[in-house]
Amino acid sequence: MNILVCDDDREIVNAIEIYLRNEGYDVFKAYDGIEALTVVEKNEIHLILMDIMMPKMDGMRATMKIREAKNIPIIMLSAKSEDYDKITGLNVGADDYITKPFNPLELIARVKSQLRRYVSLGSLEKKTGIFQTGGLLIDDEQKTVEVDGKPIAVTPIEYGILKLLTQHAGRVFSMDQIYETVWHEPAYNPENTVAVHIRRIREKIEINPKNPKYLKVVWGIGYKIEKL
Repeated sequence: MNILVCDDDREIVNAIEIYLRNEGYDVFKAYDGIEALTVVEKNEIHLILMDIMMPKMDGMRATMKIREAKNIPIIMLSAKSEDYDKITGLNVGADDYITKPFNPLELIARVKSQLRRYVSLGSLEKKTGIFQTGGLLIDDEQKTVEVDGKPIAVTPIEYGILKLLTQHAGRVFSMDQIYETVWHEPAYNPENTVAVHIRRIREKIEINPKNPKYLKVVWGIGYKIEKL
C-alpha cells in the first residue's frame, strides 16, 4: 500500500515515515499542497496523511482539489483541536482527523482502519448484494452507488454509511450505532463527525438536500434511509 505524507515540518514527515515503513507501507513525501497534488497525479496512492497549515497551498485546498478526481482516504493532521477545524476538514472531504502531537499507535490504527475500508471497495473483498429503495441503488459487488441510474461518487466512509442504512431501509440508527458500525471503533462524541458525513451524502444523493427524499433524520434518535 502506498501512503502519501504531506506536512511542511520535515521532522514530522520523517517520523511518520518510520512508523509507516515499520508496518510495511511504502511512503511518498510532500511538504506543501502543490507537491501533494503532483505526487497523487503521478503515483497510485492509497491513503493520504495531510497537514492543514502549509505554505503555497494548505491542506484544506489540496484536499478539495484531490476530491475533484479521487476518493482515496484522507486523514487530516493539525495542531488545532477545536471542533470547528475538525468539521471544516471533514466538510472539504477528509475522512478522519487526528490532532498533533499524536500517539504513533493511534496514527497507525487510524491508517489501518481507513485502508481496510478502502480495500473493501475494491476487488479484494467483494460481496454480493444489491440494496435498493426507490431510485437509490447500492451494488455491493461492484461497490457503486446510483440514484435514478446516475453514478454517484462517494468516499469509503460515505459508502459504508449508505450501505448500512440502505441495507436496512426503514430502520433508524443512532449516531453511536452508525459510528461503531462504519468506523469499527467505539463511539466517543460522534455527533459532529457523523453529521458532517450525513450532510455530504445528502448533497450527493438528494435533489433537494434540505427536503430529503431518502436520507431522513429522526429527531432525538438518529438517521434512516426511507423505505420506498
